[in-house]
Amino acid sequence: MAKKKIAVCMGGYSTEVDISIKSGMVVCEALDTEKYTIYPVHILQEGWFYLSPSEEKHPIDKSNFSFHDGTKTIIPDVVFNTIHGTPGENGLLAAYLELLNIRQTSAPSYQAALTFNKRDCLSVLKGFGIHCATSYYVNKGDELNVSEIIKKVGLPCFVKPNRAGSSFGISRVTSEEGFMPALDVAFKEDAEVIIEKALVGTEISIGVYGSNGEIKAFSPTEIVSENAFFDYDAKYLGQSQEITPARISEELIKAVQTEAIRIYKILNMKGVSRSEFIIQQGIPHLIEVNTTPGLSKESIIPKQIREAGMTLTSFFGDLIEEALR
Repeated sequence: MAKKKIAVCMGGYSTEVDISIKSGMVVCEALDTEKYTIYPVHILQEGWFYLSPSEEKHPIDKSNFSFHDGTKTIIPDVVFNTIHGTPGENGLLAAYLELLNIRQTSAPSYQAALTFNKRDCLSVLKGFGIHCATSYYVNKGDELNVSEIIKKVGLPCFVKPNRAGSSFGISRVTSEEGFMPALDVAFKEDAEVIIEKALVGTEISIGVYGSNGEIKAFSPTEIVSENAFFDYDAKYLGQSQEITPARISEELIKAVQTEAIRIYKILNMKGVSRSEFIIQQGIPHLIEVNTTPGLSKESIIPKQIREAGMTLTSFFGDLIEEALR
């Protein structure tokens, strides 16, 4: 049987470009070369190209997503999307591939766009009874009454860009004086900002995926940050403990898994997603949903895959087979 051609897309146009490239390279190294021919594809602001083993850049023809591999023209059977931020996580790449009828491993375009917009996603899920933090939304240029906002969400609160990842632009605000500087930091990442009450409890991250028509949840990871919250340094520079499985009761593990699967079903997701929760007074409160979670060696999903007794090779292969179905 002919090997399937897999384009592993990495990079993107956001501050998460380097993290995405790490994720993409982990996928390229892990995929089974007996079953798949693997093409690392970089989607960057300076151009889209296939990077050959000799580091030659072969440009992508955007009219049909084809490229030359040195001997022939390739159109991939499946795109394995590892782009964090735009255009991979916000639905733009998925919409483009849907138009070309090329299958891909992540959420469809609408679901990706919805979950990338924290404000819209939380607004939708609250209507289904999903517990979330009290929040307040502002757009750049809005006239603000800081006391009114703080009265609604309380202190401490989090000020964060609505459409950004890897904890870029997020601040924990503990006083009214710290509010405007935090807003300036968030507006550097996005023109829309979400302000949320700081929940008090155990922070949990959990992967959910579709396999053979079934929706399954991994064992959750407990996040213990050395910093005020799970910021960039905690995520990527080792300033946190990520404990899998989480040190919570069996009952709470089941509650988080059930809620994460319910969210996946409500949103009609595909591929692997990672949901973040804070368990406050025994109730999981959703923080956000990631549709292209990090897959680098430091990332949470690879740790959960290994904890479940799977290999990255088998799991990434399952995502491709699910996309081909």
